[in-house]
Amino acid sequence: MMLTLLPEALLLGLIVILFVQVIVKPGQDLAAKWLPWACLGLLAATGTSLAQTGLMFGKTYQIDALSQFIKLAVAAGLFMAVANAKGQATLKEPMRTDYYLLLCISAWGLMLLASSVELMTIYISLEISSYALYALVPLRAGDKRAAEAGIKYVLFGAAATAVSLYGFAYITAAQHTTFLAELTTKEWDFATNPGALVGLVMFLAGFMYKLALFPFHFWCPDVYQGASNETAAYAATLPKLGAVVILVRLASLLVPGQPGMTILAILAAVSMTFGNLSALVQDDVKRMLGYSSIAHAGYVVIGLVAGTAEGLASATFYALVYVLMNLTCFWVVCHLSKDGRNMLYSDLDGLHQRSPVLAFVLAVAAFSLVGLPPTAGFMGKLFLLTSAWGHGYDWLVIIAALNTAISIYFYLSLVRHAYTHDPVATPAPAKEGGLALGTIFASIILLLGILPAPVYDLAMQAGKALLP
Repeated sequence: MMLTLLPEALLLGLIVILFVQVIVKPGQDLAAKWLPWACLGLLAATGTSLAQTGLMFGKTYQIDALSQFIKLAVAAGLFMAVANAKGQATLKEPMRTDYYLLLCISAWGLMLLASSVELMTIYISLEISSYALYALVPLRAGDKRAAEAGIKYVLFGAAATAVSLYGFAYITAAQHTTFLAELTTKEWDFATNPGALVGLVMFLAGFMYKLALFPFHFWCPDVYQGASNETAAYAATLPKLGAVVILVRLASLLVPGQPGMTILAILAAVSMTFGNLSALVQDDVKRMLGYSSIAHAGYVVIGLVAGTAEGLASATFYALVYVLMNLTCFWVVCHLSKDGRNMLYSDLDGLHQRSPVLAFVLAVAAFSLVGLPPTAGFMGKLFLLTSAWGHGYDWLVIIAALNTAISIYFYLSLVRHAYTHDPVATPAPAKEGGLALGTIFASIILLLGILPAPVYDLAMQAGKALLP
């Protein structure tokens, strides 16, 4: 059992160490020295547990290919987020260990969520992750927008959780079970059992909020803009993995071609279009990334509506790729904004002169977010679109392709400012420390674009295991 639960156990150990450090030596930022290395070890250990399977804790907690793949993505994202948060300017020194503690608690909740296959276990895991993140968002000294963002995130997040919980209650009353595995064997006759329909819609709505899918996106741009750059980097990426794993499990319960799938497809199309069109008119980089994340949520749903193993695998693979490329883009923003302020497009002017490495990393991340070869984003979108083509959603594939064309403008505007604009004034050079890490992130994006098979095969195993 120890190897089966190795990722969760190790991360819980890190949480305990950080908690003791906060109590024994408050106000001292000692974690910054060792935590990135510990997270790297966690990532390696999670990789060794990919083949583990099992059903435990009264069949409420399932270790399978999907859960282990998501845990690997969470561990990778946590390492990037912790490395990104080192020395952030908008966080007071006494709060830095507390910040790392909350970050790890949120990631631990996501790992628990990845294996949760019972409604109340899903709810508890979701709350563990969410409450830690609620506390992270307002931790931005010297900016009134952080308090506003924190209040919005708490209120809207609590409302979304309440909606999901009501959905759980309706599903339990209608189907007489709280286990996802048993729900697959139940008759979902919505005409004679409307409570099941209400419950499923409310359940989906709560997790669509976490994914920032239209029309549950309204919190996203304001929270990203108000939170610190480092917190926005985490909030924009890892929590979406939790939403994806639950939505993938739910999608495996539904029959392809049902009216519910058509509604999801329409929401995906609207999300892609609304997110990309809204991102076109932004001049704040974080706000642009906030709106574009709404579009990426729509891309993920393309794989879900296909209802095939390939579709579920492509959605899972794209979620991992999105975490990687978005965190890489945020890494550049955090690296450039030494004083922690929000960054405008104009702040990137002349970046290739100040730091060729940062300009290169930004270009790779931007190309991948668009979906241009030879990047991981290209392969992720290719897998998504091919999984839906020929399964009754050709129109959705065409809309996704058109939206990808729209996104070229605002993503490549990052590259245009970095390479073709001269600085208006003589800016301070970008700090050079840690550039090797950004280069590694960019290299992984390129490697997954050239050789995606090993990672995609893991996602495919997860997709096949979910379907009967």
